[in-house]
Amino acid sequence: MAEYKLDCLFEACPIPLLKALKQLNKMEIGDVLIMHTDHNCSIKNVVEWTKKQGHLIDYIEIADGEWEIYIEKAK
Repeated sequence: MAEYKLDCLFEACPIPLLKALKQLNKMEIGDVLIMHTDHNCSIKNVVEWTKKQGHLIDYIEIADGEWEIYIEKAK
């Protein structure tokens, strides 16, 4: 299992979602993508999209207005 980091600070949707899609396409099943974002719209959009694709997802607020989104590629 590998971990990949994606810096999406100061980027509004759909850019973080498009970056996540591009990175996930390069990853193997079981790999984890860690996205760092400061736009709460990214939380909603990335979480919804990830669930629809069947991947595992979780997120935490690491600072006031900053989140890390964890996506485990499931298929």
